[in-house]
Amino acid sequence: MPRLVVITGCTRGLGLAMARAFARRDWTVAGCGTRPEACAKLQAEFGPDHTILPCDVTDPQAVARFASDVLNEHGAPDLLLNNAAIINDNAPLWEVSTEDFGRVVDVNLKGVHAICREFLPAMIARGTGVVVNFSSGWGRSTSPDVAPYCCTKWGIEGLTLALAQDLPPGLAAIPLNPGIIDTDMLRSTFGAGAADFPDPEEWAGKAVPFLEKLSPRDNGRPLTVPGQ
Repeated sequence: MPRLVVITGCTRGLGLAMARAFARRDWTVAGCGTRPEACAKLQAEFGPDHTILPCDVTDPQAVARFASDVLNEHGAPDLLLNNAAIINDNAPLWEVSTEDFGRVVDVNLKGVHAICREFLPAMIARGTGVVVNFSSGWGRSTSPDVAPYCCTKWGIEGLTLALAQDLPPGLAAIPLNPGIIDTDMLRSTFGAGAADFPDPEEWAGKAVPFLEKLSPRDNGRPLTVPGQ
Protein backbone atom coordinates (compact mmCIF):
# COMPACT_ATOMS: atom_id res chain seq x y z
CA MET A 1 0.00 0.00 0.00
CA PRO A 2 1.40 3.45 -0.90
CA ARG A 3 2.43 5.62 1.99
CA LEU A 4 0.45 8.80 2.63
CA VAL A 5 2.02 12.24 3.00
CA VAL A 6 -0.03 15.31 3.94
CA ILE A 7 1.51 18.64 2.90
CA THR A 8 0.13 22.07 3.76
CA GLY A 9 0.89 24.87 1.35
CA CYS A 10 1.37 22.35 -1.46
CA THR A 11 0.49 24.48 -4.50
CA ARG A 12 3.61 26.66 -4.67
CA GLY A 13 7.27 26.84 -3.72
CA LEU A 14 8.67 24.10 -1.52
CA GLY A 15 5.27 22.51 -0.97
CA LEU A 16 4.65 22.04 -4.68
CA ALA A 17 8.15 20.70 -5.30
CA MET A 18 7.75 18.21 -2.44
CA ALA A 19 4.29 17.12 -3.58
CA ARG A 20 5.55 16.33 -7.06
CA ALA A 21 8.65 14.55 -5.74
CA PHE A 22 6.63 12.40 -3.35
CA ALA A 23 4.12 11.52 -6.09
CA ARG A 24 6.97 10.44 -8.37
CA ARG A 25 8.22 8.19 -5.58
CA ASP A 26 4.82 6.44 -5.38
CA TRP A 27 3.53 8.14 -2.26
CA THR A 28 -0.11 9.11 -2.05
CA VAL A 29 -0.20 12.89 -1.67
CA ALA A 30 -2.88 14.82 0.19
CA GLY A 31 -2.37 18.53 0.37
CA CYS A 32 -3.96 21.91 0.65
CA GLY A 33 -3.46 25.47 -0.52
CA THR A 34 -5.36 28.70 -0.27
CA ARG A 35 -6.04 29.16 -4.01
CA PRO A 36 -8.87 26.91 -5.30
CA GLU A 37 -7.76 27.20 -8.92
CA ALA A 38 -4.22 26.09 -8.07
CA CYS A 39 -5.58 23.15 -6.06
CA ALA A 40 -7.82 22.07 -8.94
CA LYS A 41 -4.90 22.28 -11.37
CA LEU A 42 -2.66 20.17 -9.15
CA GLN A 43 -5.46 17.65 -8.53
CA ALA A 44 -5.85 17.26 -12.29
CA GLU A 45 -2.09 16.81 -12.67
CA PHE A 46 -1.90 14.15 -9.95
CA GLY A 47 -5.11 12.26 -10.67
CA PRO A 48 -7.78 10.63 -8.50
CA ASP A 49 -5.47 8.61 -6.26
CA HIS A 50 -4.34 11.87 -4.62
CA THR A 51 -6.31 14.57 -2.80
CA ILE A 52 -5.57 18.28 -3.22
CA LEU A 53 -8.09 20.62 -1.61
CA PRO A 54 -8.41 24.33 -0.90
CA CYS A 55 -7.95 25.11 2.79
CA ASP A 56 -6.80 28.15 4.74
CA VAL A 57 -4.94 26.81 7.77
CA THR A 58 -5.98 29.88 9.77
CA ASP A 59 -9.63 28.75 9.57
CA PRO A 60 -10.20 25.91 12.09
CA GLN A 61 -13.45 24.83 10.43
CA ALA A 62 -11.78 24.63 7.02
CA VAL A 63 -8.94 22.61 8.53
CA ALA A 64 -11.44 20.25 10.15
CA ARG A 65 -13.17 19.70 6.80
CA PHE A 66 -9.87 19.14 5.00
CA ALA A 67 -8.69 16.63 7.61
CA SER A 68 -12.01 14.80 7.61
CA ASP A 69 -11.92 14.45 3.82
CA VAL A 70 -8.34 13.16 3.86
CA LEU A 71 -8.84 10.77 6.78
CA ASN A 72 -12.05 9.36 5.31
CA GLU A 73 -10.44 8.86 1.90
CA HIS A 74 -6.94 7.71 2.85
CA GLY A 75 -6.68 7.12 6.60
CA ALA A 76 -4.02 8.56 8.88
CA PRO A 77 -0.89 10.04 7.26
CA ASP A 78 2.47 8.37 7.59
CA LEU A 79 4.13 11.77 7.19
CA LEU A 80 2.52 15.10 8.10
CA LEU A 81 4.41 18.13 6.75
CA ASN A 82 3.40 21.50 8.17
CA ASN A 83 4.94 23.59 5.43
CA ALA A 84 2.46 26.48 4.99
CA ALA A 85 3.99 29.78 6.10
CA ILE A 86 4.19 33.47 5.27
CA ILE A 87 6.70 36.22 6.02
CA ASN A 88 6.14 39.86 6.88
CA ASP A 89 7.17 42.64 4.53
CA ASN A 90 10.65 43.81 5.44
CA ALA A 91 10.35 46.35 8.25
CA PRO A 92 11.70 47.00 11.74
CA LEU A 93 9.37 45.63 14.38
CA TRP A 94 7.95 49.00 15.40
CA GLU A 95 6.77 49.60 11.83
CA VAL A 96 4.95 46.25 11.54
CA SER A 97 1.20 46.67 11.96
CA THR A 98 -0.76 44.64 14.47
CA GLU A 99 -2.68 43.09 11.60
CA ASP A 100 0.46 42.01 9.71
CA PHE A 101 2.07 40.61 12.84
CA GLY A 102 -1.11 38.71 13.68
CA ARG A 103 -1.39 37.22 10.20
CA VAL A 104 2.15 35.78 10.40
CA VAL A 105 1.35 34.26 13.79
CA ASP A 106 -2.00 32.92 12.56
CA VAL A 107 -0.49 31.07 9.59
CA ASN A 108 2.90 30.04 10.94
CA LEU A 109 1.92 28.99 14.48
CA LYS A 110 -1.83 28.70 14.86
CA GLY A 111 -2.09 26.95 11.50
CA VAL A 112 0.35 24.27 12.63
CA HIS A 113 -1.67 23.74 15.79
CA ALA A 114 -4.90 23.45 13.80
CA ILE A 115 -3.45 20.81 11.47
CA CYS A 116 -1.86 18.82 14.29
CA ARG A 117 -5.08 18.95 16.29
CA GLU A 118 -7.05 17.37 13.45
CA PHE A 119 -4.57 14.74 12.22
CA LEU A 120 -2.67 13.60 15.31
CA PRO A 121 -5.53 11.71 17.01
CA ALA A 122 -5.77 9.35 14.01
CA MET A 123 -2.01 8.92 13.91
CA ILE A 124 -1.89 8.21 17.64
CA ALA A 125 -4.75 5.73 17.35
CA ARG A 126 -2.85 3.85 14.65
CA GLY A 127 0.37 4.05 16.66
CA THR A 128 2.68 5.33 13.92
CA GLY A 129 3.52 8.52 12.06
CA VAL A 130 5.97 11.40 11.78
CA VAL A 131 5.09 15.09 12.06
CA VAL A 132 7.56 17.54 10.51
CA ASN A 133 7.00 21.20 11.34
CA PHE A 134 8.96 23.44 9.02
CA SER A 135 11.16 25.84 10.91
CA SER A 136 13.90 27.99 9.36
CA GLY A 137 17.43 29.15 9.83
CA TRP A 138 15.60 32.10 11.37
CA GLY A 139 14.08 29.71 13.88
CA ARG A 140 17.58 29.23 15.28
CA SER A 141 19.05 32.68 14.55
CA THR A 142 17.70 36.17 13.83
CA SER A 143 17.89 38.94 11.27
CA PRO A 144 16.67 42.54 11.08
CA ASP A 145 13.34 43.44 9.45
CA VAL A 146 11.81 39.96 9.87
CA ALA A 147 11.13 39.84 13.61
CA PRO A 148 7.55 38.47 13.27
CA TYR A 149 8.79 35.62 11.06
CA CYS A 150 11.70 34.87 13.39
CA CYS A 151 9.30 34.89 16.33
CA THR A 152 7.05 32.28 14.75
CA LYS A 153 9.86 30.02 13.60
CA TRP A 154 11.50 30.09 17.03
CA GLY A 155 8.00 29.24 18.25
CA ILE A 156 7.85 26.27 15.89
CA GLU A 157 11.03 24.94 17.43
CA GLY A 158 9.61 25.12 20.96
CA LEU A 159 6.16 23.89 19.98
CA THR A 160 7.58 20.88 18.17
CA LEU A 161 10.02 19.88 20.90
CA ALA A 162 7.22 20.07 23.47
CA LEU A 163 4.95 18.06 21.16
CA ALA A 164 7.69 15.43 20.89
CA GLN A 165 7.46 14.99 24.66
CA ASP A 166 3.68 14.63 24.47
CA LEU A 167 3.67 11.90 21.82
CA PRO A 168 3.43 8.20 22.67
CA PRO A 169 6.00 5.66 21.43
CA GLY A 170 5.81 4.99 17.71
CA LEU A 171 5.39 8.62 16.69
CA ALA A 172 7.78 11.50 16.15
CA ALA A 173 7.67 15.29 15.96
CA ILE A 174 10.61 17.04 14.31
CA PRO A 175 11.37 20.73 13.72
CA LEU A 176 13.06 20.97 10.33
CA ASN A 177 15.20 23.76 8.93
CA PRO A 178 14.81 23.31 5.17
CA GLY A 179 17.83 25.49 4.40
CA ILE A 180 18.07 28.48 2.08
CA ILE A 181 16.08 28.01 -1.14
CA ASP A 182 15.28 30.38 -3.99
CA THR A 183 11.57 30.94 -3.32
CA ASP A 184 9.25 33.95 -3.46
CA MET A 185 9.65 34.22 0.31
CA LEU A 186 13.44 34.38 0.07
CA ARG A 187 13.27 36.92 -2.76
CA SER A 188 11.18 39.17 -0.53
CA THR A 189 14.17 39.47 1.81
CA PHE A 190 17.25 38.64 -0.29
CA GLY A 191 16.14 40.24 -3.55
CA ALA A 192 18.22 39.18 -6.57
CA GLY A 193 20.62 37.38 -4.23
CA ALA A 194 18.06 34.60 -3.83
CA ALA A 195 19.14 33.27 -7.22
CA ASP A 196 22.42 32.14 -5.67
CA PHE A 197 20.59 29.34 -3.87
CA PRO A 198 18.95 26.09 -5.08
CA ASP A 199 15.48 26.31 -6.56
CA PRO A 200 12.64 24.28 -4.98
CA GLU A 201 12.89 21.39 -7.45
CA GLU A 202 16.61 20.96 -6.92
CA TRP A 203 16.10 21.20 -3.16
CA ALA A 204 13.27 18.64 -3.17
CA GLY A 205 15.53 16.13 -4.90
CA LYS A 206 17.58 16.01 -1.69
CA ALA A 207 14.90 16.79 0.85
CA VAL A 208 12.27 14.21 -0.04
CA PRO A 209 14.56 11.15 0.26
CA PHE A 210 15.69 12.58 3.61
CA LEU A 211 12.10 13.06 4.77
CA GLU A 212 11.21 9.51 3.73
CA LYS A 213 13.78 8.10 6.15
CA LEU A 214 12.57 9.95 9.27
CA SER A 215 11.31 7.65 12.01
CA PRO A 216 10.40 7.57 15.70
CA ARG A 217 14.13 7.49 16.43
CA ASP A 218 14.22 11.13 15.31
CA ASN A 219 11.56 12.29 17.75
CA GLY A 220 12.47 15.65 19.27
CA ARG A 221 15.59 16.15 17.14
CA PRO A 222 15.94 19.58 15.49
CA LEU A 223 17.11 18.66 12.00
CA THR A 224 18.30 20.40 8.84
CA VAL A 225 17.99 19.08 5.29
CA PRO A 226 21.43 17.69 4.39
CA GLY A 227 23.54 19.91 2.18
CA GLN A 228 21.69 23.06 3.22
